[in-house]
Amino acid sequence: MSGTVIIHGVIFDLDGVLILTADAHFKSWEQLVAENGLAVTREQFLSTFGRPNRDIIPRLWGGPLDAATIDALGERKEELYRRIVRGALPVAGGANELIRACHAAGLKLAIGSSTHPQNLALTMAQTGWGPYFAATVTGRDVSRGKPDPEVFQLAAARLGLSPQECVVIEDAPAGIQAARAAGCAAVGVMTHHGAEALWAAGAGLVVGTLEELTVLTLRQLRPGQEWRTATGGGSPAWG
Repeated sequence: MSGTVIIHGVIFDLDGVLILTADAHFKSWEQLVAENGLAVTREQFLSTFGRPNRDIIPRLWGGPLDAATIDALGERKEELYRRIVRGALPVAGGANELIRACHAAGLKLAIGSSTHPQNLALTMAQTGWGPYFAATVTGRDVSRGKPDPEVFQLAAARLGLSPQECVVIEDAPAGIQAARAAGCAAVGVMTHHGAEALWAAGAGLVVGTLEELTVLTLRQLRPGQEWRTATGGGSPAWG
């Protein structure tokens, strides 16, 4: 990728990046499948975390279901999730600071997530992040889930930028793959997956938490390049 590319936008995944909601989502899936005489393991949940409900539900039910049934089950699951997190949303360490720093530096910010629109609305209401984000994309806005690049292509377009001008911050290999397929630079956060899984998916940088990221670091990233040195504002060493 040409060194003339300049980063102007940051696209954040939501669950597992800005908010640490895995336990709440797992509990809501447990409740949903129990209502239907089924069970879900933590391993099953983690293998599908970040994918749209229309992809997850047939896997948990063990076979194809009609669209109306999937929609009804998905709506019920998200209702259960919102009951769990309302008033107790777990914000990731460093999220508030990074969002505000990026916005103050003039970077355009977007959410690119498979979440339900009402879940995103609840998040924005409880965190006050709404004014910082110029664009949002939810699972209702796309027809294909990650690792398909549609979510990040649309987020970049809604920011008025090319994907090459955007950095995606993700916690799942499928999300990293989607970012790379879209043409974005990709940062992997080790919320649920180890560094090697995120590197293997195509991350250009891997960090433990958002607290390790700075505006300068994000501006230095480039699509298709890899930075395996410590973050924190030094000159990048590309692999």
